[in-house]
Amino acid sequence: MTGHRPRTAVVTGGAGFIGTHLCTRLAADGVQVLCIDDLSTAREDAVTRLVAAGVTVARRSVTAPLHVDEPVDAVFHLACPASPVDYRRLSLETLDAGALGTRNALALARRHGARFLLASTSEVYGDPAVHPQTEDYRGDVDPVGPRSMYDEAKRFAEAYTVAYGRRHGTHAVIARIFNTYGPGMRADDGRMVPTFLAQARAGAPPTVHGDGTQTRSLCFVDDTVAGLRALIAHDDPGPVNIGNPEEVTVREVAERICRLLGRAPEPEFTPADPGDPRRRRPDITRARRLLGWRPTVDLDSGLHRTIAAEARAAAPAV
Repeated sequence: MTGHRPRTAVVTGGAGFIGTHLCTRLAADGVQVLCIDDLSTAREDAVTRLVAAGVTVARRSVTAPLHVDEPVDAVFHLACPASPVDYRRLSLETLDAGALGTRNALALARRHGARFLLASTSEVYGDPAVHPQTEDYRGDVDPVGPRSMYDEAKRFAEAYTVAYGRRHGTHAVIARIFNTYGPGMRADDGRMVPTFLAQARAGAPPTVHGDGTQTRSLCFVDDTVAGLRALIAHDDPGPVNIGNPEEVTVREVAERICRLLGRAPEPEFTPADPGDPRRRRPDITRARRLLGWRPTVDLDSGLHRTIAAEARAAAPAV
């Protein structure tokens, strides 16, 4: 991480998948980290893992005003249900995290004179008509569709972040995160990689929605975290795509996971998920130019590392 290096950081949603990796990496670099999370979508062992890494955990909702007595140099706002299973179950809470949560996290950053990063998403592009997706593409989003609670929460959060920064002079940047995977995902959160891994381990066929030709670009979590840390240190407000431009079909992801686990890769096809984007791939020209950032872990290596890490975590203590 170059440029502005925080000594103290608040990470909202820090007990989530990406948040846990971000908190532990910051703590490993000597940053004093406070994780704020209501734990509504966290893994059961998330708090234990964070505390073991030296992270302070406060169980509270970002929809209430956030008060921190200690100095704060950086605020990473990740708090929001991120998987379809969670944001559909917690639809109003997802919208509140995008609206009230963003306001409160920005206010915390302003009071402390801290830098602020909003973890937005590639979902703001919707089912894109432009491919690959550049940051100036305005998207194709259904505001009343089955994914709207998440899409619109993030779109509003972006608008609020920009307006707040302009009015109050708060240093605020926006990261648009594309599909991220790696160790520590909940097996039941409904996202593609943990679902396929759980099914392959159980000897069940991978469940592929639609015909499996829809594409995604999967970024290993260590690369995503490196991108977020680089972006908050930069003076450009973004938005900046943080993702891996290696584009693969959903069926190919299922087949790769099955092969890595020694299973027969014969998927079971189910009806397509309503509103599921057909193609998704980031243009990361801006990230390369501004941040000198690019992903370094290819998909096969990342899947292998994910499988190995989960196997170690599941192994009985000796």
